[in-house]
Amino acid sequence: MSGSSTSFFRRMNMPLRVGLIFAIAGVTLAVVGIIRGNVPLNPVSILLALGISGLSWGVVSWAIATAVMDVEGDIAAGDVDE
Repeated sequence: MSGSSTSFFRRMNMPLRVGLIFAIAGVTLAVVGIIRGNVPLNPVSILLALGISGLSWGVVSWAIATAVMDVEGDIAAGDVDE
């Protein structure tokens, strides 16, 4: 099972990998906050904390990584206006 998940991760493009890694980091930080008692212990609050943190960290980091890849591609192609 480990080999198939590793090959799936390697087949993803770089911005998607970055977004997934940061989404996992955001969810991990939300779990730490839940354990420390910063989130009320009802299912809706827990799901919102996990969803908002995971989605925001994932989407923002994916967007930044996509912009970086686009700029690097333009620089490599010589399409930069000076």
